[in-house]
Amino acid sequence: MKVNASDYLANERTFLAYLRTAVAAIGFGFVIARFSVLLHEAVAVTHGPYHSSAISTPLGVAMVAAGVLIGAWGAARYVTVARALAAGESGALSPRSAVLVAAVLGVLGVVVAYILLVAGS
Repeated sequence: MKVNASDYLANERTFLAYLRTAVAAIGFGFVIARFSVLLHEAVAVTHGPYHSSAISTPLGVAMVAAGVLIGAWGAARYVTVARALAAGESGALSPRSAVLVAAVLGVLGVVVAYILLVAGS
């Protein structure tokens, strides 16, 4: 396989996309974790009753952890593909790995949906 500079640049762009997604997930997790504080302050100003569901902090921490994992996964993929390109190979993700990642994300989505459903009742 002939490797061009565009292959290396595409790998770098993909890595930067992983990092951008990781930073967004970490920032969103921080916002989720601090949402209960904002809600508490808003209720205090209006002198209304405050009902804490205590879900925003664990959910926010989980989102921050997911962001860290996304960044680590992106770094690992970048290194794997860069090494494969240097060796003249493709470095494509195996179908088994793709299915595993999709399954983990699916389970995580179901768990978060269940938590939100239970917390909302």
